[in-house]
Amino acid sequence: MPLFKSHSPPPTNEAPARSDTQTRRNGFFGRRNSSDESSLGRANSTRTAETSQSNSTSRSGFLSHFKTQGFPHNDPTIMAAREKVSTAEEAEKAADRALQAARKHVQEAREHVKFLEKEAEDDARRAKMKQAEAKNVSKAAGALGRHG
Repeated sequence: MPLFKSHSPPPTNEAPARSDTQTRRNGFFGRRNSSDESSLGRANSTRTAETSQSNSTSRSGFLSHFKTQGFPHNDPTIMAAREKVSTAEEAEKAADRALQAARKHVQEAREHVKFLEKEAEDDARRAKMKQAEAKNVSKAAGALGRHG
């Protein structure tokens, strides 16, 4: 005696006849066919409904509702996921552009530092030359004033 009663109509004879290889069980968790379930007092409403729906032209039900509306392409969760992926791709592109700009600024800063170092070396070289020339002038001026 079944624990739950089935309120679906009894199976119709529209289902095709099954061969002996299909009625055989495959292992402990093998699928039962409609003859096995009907012998236990249960109706195979799912398969009967699928068979009758596949033969009819008008479809109704949970999955067929989505098929008519372009499921899974128009599914809100799929659309939201696609939008998040698109936003992430745009963020990555913006980050790549920012990284390239930062690298360009770093390169410009390094070039500027090298320019300043070279300029400082040139200034130091000129200051040394000026110091050497001032020393020569000082020597020449040291001989002045002996007469007085």
